[in-house]
Amino acid sequence: MGISSHNTPHLLRAARGEIVERPPVWMMRQAGRYMKAYRELREKYPSFRQRSEIPEVAIEVSLQPWKAFQPDGVILFSDIVTPLPGIGINMDVAEGKGPIIENPIRTLEQVDNLHPLQPDESLPFIKTILQALREEVGARSTVLGFVGAPWTLAAYAVEGKGSKSYSIIKNMAFSNPAILHKLLGKLSDSIVTYVQHQIDCGAQVVQMFDSWAGQLSPQDYEAFALPYQKRVFEQVKQTHPDTPLILLVTGSAGLLEKMSKSGADIINVDWTVDMADARVRLGKEMKVQGNLDPGVLFGSKEFIRDRIHDTVRKAGNWGHILNLGHGVLPTTPEDNVAFFFETAKQLNIAKSAMLTAAP
Repeated sequence: MGISSHNTPHLLRAARGEIVERPPVWMMRQAGRYMKAYRELREKYPSFRQRSEIPEVAIEVSLQPWKAFQPDGVILFSDIVTPLPGIGINMDVAEGKGPIIENPIRTLEQVDNLHPLQPDESLPFIKTILQALREEVGARSTVLGFVGAPWTLAAYAVEGKGSKSYSIIKNMAFSNPAILHKLLGKLSDSIVTYVQHQIDCGAQVVQMFDSWAGQLSPQDYEAFALPYQKRVFEQVKQTHPDTPLILLVTGSAGLLEKMSKSGADIINVDWTVDMADARVRLGKEMKVQGNLDPGVLFGSKEFIRDRIHDTVRKAGNWGHILNLGHGVLPTTPEDNVAFFFETAKQLNIAKSAMLTAAP
């Protein structure tokens, strides 16, 4: 396996399992509150839905980190609940609080009333945004799409907002699972449509966020999260077999082996697992993304550099996308984010130069 042509962006080549000269790098939540440019735009457009659904604003926000740091991945600026109104679940995203669902799903009748997603009608902005991002970055970066997983979307729809205990959806899961399974099935089919639509519009890699699945015990993950992740990935693979798919589960240390059965091509690893251990647990064939603690970016430059080197060394020289284990924190110094990207990009170019210079 030689290093392949450079007409294909770096991250996409690594995500497909090609050998690349350095691990590609991007950051979850790289567009957001830690950036001065974003905070200024937020004053002009105070509603999250405005920022993510007015194409020219969402394009500008998505490209802010690209213009500042040139990451190897540029991700659609959006929210996991964005498609919900398109299937009949009204929502808003409250500043600093996250999604709020007007009428949480609690009955079978409500589930029966949900309808399939028609993205061209309910999400017309997605196509405009993704096409613009592809045009802007060309082959210099990879455009990433982004969806919520069935369990996490169900949790928002049933709880009605963010939760610490997940008691409402767990009550449904354990006392009335038939309603929940029906909801999860409907959500899965709409997410399939949404992933396919994002790829058709220009997304080259898609990441699925199952942010709340880490709140499940392993046996409940196998009942309520894994089958529906699989359902999404399998159906997308039937129509778009060449698009790499990433799975993120927050707090996934106890679930890594199960996640590898989801059909995802790449597993996001958070910082509660040592990257070398994650590699052993996931096996040689599975590609990984991660896994610096976002808090590392509050450290000194030397500290940040050491942690990047540690992660990259442990991940090895194949199938690794460098990232934080979760999103960049809102109060992170912008200079440290810049340093993270600079260090990551110089990393193996210098190392491979040393290797080729060796006798």
